[in-house]
Amino acid sequence: MSRHLRCATAPQLTSLRPHSALRILRHYSQANAPATPPQMDDGERAIHAKLAERFKPSQLQVQDVSGGCGTFYAIMITSQAFKGLSVVKQHRLVTQELKAEIEGIHGLQINTIPEE
Repeated sequence: MSRHLRCATAPQLTSLRPHSALRILRHYSQANAPATPPQMDDGERAIHAKLAERFKPSQLQVQDVSGGCGTFYAIMITSQAFKGLSVVKQHRLVTQELKAEIEGIHGLQINTIPEE
């Protein structure tokens, strides 16, 4: 049985608006180079590590917003790697980096910010 079928909260997340997920993420906010916060679960930690290594972000927040089921993640990332790229291309870079992780989850919300 897939993880999203076992999690009662996963279907409710399809109506999340971008600002809702960002509000959820605020407690993970960090000033500079993002170290992996110790309170992250394994899925959050894996996504965080991959994105931190690839994009060297000044800010990176990864949150399992499926109630701990690991089926829906919200990501906010600020990086110079996105400078000059359209939002579609920025998101494509992130999803390409997370290709293996995306196969096992129900949804992904991405907010990319080019670093000035």
